[in-house]
Amino acid sequence: MNRRKKTDKIQSKVLYKKHKIKPQKNVKYSYYKSYKDVKEIIEKRYNILIGLIILVMCVLFINLFYIQVLQTDKYKKEVEETTQNIVEGSTAPRGRIYDRNHKLIVDNTPSKIIYYKKPNSITTEEEIDLAYEVSDLIAVDFSKITEKNLKKFWLAKYPNKAKKKITDKEWQQLEERKITSDDINERQLKRITEEELSAFNDRDREAAMIYTLMNKGYASQEKIIKQDNITDEEYAIIGEKAHLLKGFNTRLDWERSYPYGNVFRAMLGNVSTSDSGIPYELKDYYLSKGYSLNDRVGTSYLEYQYESTLRGTKNKYQVMPDGEYKLIEEGTRGNDLVLTIDIELQKAVEQILEEEVRKAKDEPNTELYNRSFVIITDPNTGDILAMAGKQVIKEGDTYQVLDYTPGVTTSPVVVGSVIKGASHIVGYNTGALNIGEKRWDNCVKIAATPQKCSWKYLGLLDDITALKQSSNTYQFYTAIKVGNGNYQYNQPLSLDPAAFDTYRNTFAEFGLGVKTGIDLPVESLGYKGTNTDSGLLLDFSIGQYDTYTPVQLSQYINTIATSGNRMELHLLKDVYSSETDKSLVKRVDSYEPKLLNTVNTKAEYMDRVKLGFRAVMEYGGTGYNYIDLSYKPAGKTGTSQSFVDTDNDGVIDTETVTNTFAGYAPYDNPKVAFTVISPDIYNYANNSIYQTAVNKRISQRVSQKYFEMYGAS
Repeated sequence: MNRRKKTDKIQSKVLYKKHKIKPQKNVKYSYYKSYKDVKEIIEKRYNILIGLIILVMCVLFINLFYIQVLQTDKYKKEVEETTQNIVEGSTAPRGRIYDRNHKLIVDNTPSKIIYYKKPNSITTEEEIDLAYEVSDLIAVDFSKITEKNLKKFWLAKYPNKAKKKITDKEWQQLEERKITSDDINERQLKRITEEELSAFNDRDREAAMIYTLMNKGYASQEKIIKQDNITDEEYAIIGEKAHLLKGFNTRLDWERSYPYGNVFRAMLGNVSTSDSGIPYELKDYYLSKGYSLNDRVGTSYLEYQYESTLRGTKNKYQVMPDGEYKLIEEGTRGNDLVLTIDIELQKAVEQILEEEVRKAKDEPNTELYNRSFVIITDPNTGDILAMAGKQVIKEGDTYQVLDYTPGVTTSPVVVGSVIKGASHIVGYNTGALNIGEKRWDNCVKIAATPQKCSWKYLGLLDDITALKQSSNTYQFYTAIKVGNGNYQYNQPLSLDPAAFDTYRNTFAEFGLGVKTGIDLPVESLGYKGTNTDSGLLLDFSIGQYDTYTPVQLSQYINTIATSGNRMELHLLKDVYSSETDKSLVKRVDSYEPKLLNTVNTKAEYMDRVKLGFRAVMEYGGTGYNYIDLSYKPAGKTGTSQSFVDTDNDGVIDTETVTNTFAGYAPYDNPKVAFTVISPDIYNYANNSIYQTAVNKRISQRVSQKYFEMYGAS
């Protein structure tokens, strides 16, 4: 044996003794040495892995200790919140509405409700049994149940008989999808005979009515079974037996009430009912804001405009394992609104309007007259103190007066000369009119058109007397200059069409032909003519072309009263929180008067217009006696030619006269502005010279009433 072999043999023995590695035949020691090194590496890595596992376990242990011991309350609460079934109660009462003097004009009154909310897994047979049981406990008016609903009840009550209404062939067609289940249902309904329905007695019909109400609308929706004329006995017995009458229960709901009756009623708006929920036409709007389909919401005017403010917060309940409800968060009534309206002044204005429109119908030549409007404002803030419209219609031999206040924002009219103040500003601004400029009140005649004149020949006028006596031709000459025209009697007249924009842009600065900003959901812009014939520019300058709404005319006179500051008109004054037991204690928001723009003109020009408006109200002016001179009034009257469609064929066929008035007082420190409009007071077709003074009488009476209530200063 050589030396090398001897060495390997000795080392193999050592390996066997130390590492229990049995030597193999023909395997060298170097192989075993390599094996030893690999094993040592594996052992080292194994130790590292064990260390990492221990470290991870320590981290996990620390985290588990943190979560399960230190943070146990927090995560327990989160688990409860994610697993518990939370439902909301019915719509909470809305906020109240008050007038500017904190007189309550819209309130909530409690009302009893008997309702049904469909439980899970209830069968049709169970619902029919419930309908009969409840019919024995309460009285429900079933006189208006439809024949179709009665037939649906018959099908639900007699499913076996209903099945026999369909032939085997038809069932086969349904299985083969040649007809639908709706087709089957329709055929079943048609095949129910009158004799089968006549077998129903009053109890059956009452149960049918209740069953119909139980299945009205969405399955998850609360169904109102009875809410009117519920007796104390009915309310109590349903409440006592609620645990037996599966899905039936009672609750106190609310209804809007109006301490001042119909005064300002239309503009206050409406709220949807308990059983109707969100109206279909408003569904997308309200659902996008997180409402439920059965929520009661504002559907018109102020209730709609301030829905987010008036809306209450619902009760929140946790559904317990036994099906009972646990109150976890109590709801609150919505916030309260304070309006700019003086409800007593509003009441008086509506009474005056009703008396005057009715009186006017007894006068000659008023066949086409049927409405008048009044707006009273604070020109400095845009506060609306009163706004009303009344319409008179004939029913048989008598006249009925209806509320027409929405027309204040939606009924544009041809307003006439009342806008001549704005026309003067156009003339001053363009250089077409100079302060003190004198002109003869001659008629204007354009070739191939009738001559255009003032209401009478007024002689030599300056810019003040032209307003005082309401000269048309004075404005015509201004318009011709604005349009860069060369006027010659009975000759063609060509004017720059851009003059229409010049007028309209300035008129818009007064609020004419644009949105006033009033906080109501509906406001009309009026009609804007598109024809730019030269003669029409002359008509425009005297208010005989474009049309404007009463609220636009109100903003116009406010702007003149404030020397050119156009204030946003508004009905909201303050918002108060309903958190406190006492009303109107915690104010959370107030309307800040908003300046929309200032008329782009010189102060001396605006002062000149105001001086002319002051002259209008003095002796010899067209507005004399519209407001008592002791109150230092300023203003402007208007008379315009209008046209109406008398036979409702879509074509205007009769020429009429519309009267307007816009004024303010006192002229040296305006505190109040009045706007009065009475369309179609005169019918040209009658060839009568009589014109009712209804617009003047209304102006006199409403201004006098205001000063009686607020004083002259």
